[in-house]
Amino acid sequence: MTTILKFNDIRKSFGELDVLKGIGLEVNKGDVVAILGPSGSGKTTLLRCLNFLERADSGSIVFDGVQYDAAKATKKEIRALRMKTAFVFQNYNLFANKTAVENVMEGLVTARRVRKEEAKAKALETLEKVGMLDWANHYPIQLSGGQQQRVAIARAIATNPDIIFFDEPTSALDPELTGEVLSVMKTLAQEGMTMLVVTHEMKFARQVATRTVFMENGVIVEEGPTKEVFEHPREKRTQEFINRMEMDDF
Repeated sequence: MTTILKFNDIRKSFGELDVLKGIGLEVNKGDVVAILGPSGSGKTTLLRCLNFLERADSGSIVFDGVQYDAAKATKKEIRALRMKTAFVFQNYNLFANKTAVENVMEGLVTARRVRKEEAKAKALETLEKVGMLDWANHYPIQLSGGQQQRVAIARAIATNPDIIFFDEPTSALDPELTGEVLSVMKTLAQEGMTMLVVTHEMKFARQVATRTVFMENGVIVEEGPTKEVFEHPREKRTQEFINRMEMDDF
């Protein structure tokens, strides 16, 4: 097993509110890690700190063998890390004035200096992979939420990242649109993509995640192989949360 991401003692406060209270975890290449927990447990903030969308107050991040100070990393260091990572947001974050193919091309052209012709070919290839090739020239307003999220995933995988962070990728979707997004994510998992997924989709976590983390009140309450966490949780609070969430699925 090759460790691709390791972070230690990640702490983050907003004013008087301690959101992350010293989080640490190791992620191996090819892992799909589901991060579960109630609202306000710090899940999204953790992902944002790992990709420097938020600046942690303290802690260290080792990514692909390179160590970063979570609080003091330079712009150059952050750029280097982001060149190897991708982030899929809850609410898609697509450019409203760009078509699907232009949205996927944007990062390739502006951040990576890929020639437009090459970027367009790559964008069309990834749109096809997520089942969105027929909508390549549509604007976000012309797409359903599920289609927009698939474009966002295409944008993420177009850069060939070593890891993708997913922040509740289906939470803004109607139930009937959730399946099409989860299907794309399952395919990525089967192809060996390393993923950290903040999710409330219990079935997806059970079926796809290799490991599961349960967070509450800014700490990791429990983590381990998914089958163990779901079927034989060590902590009572983990059991209560899983039972409640799975009952809500029925």
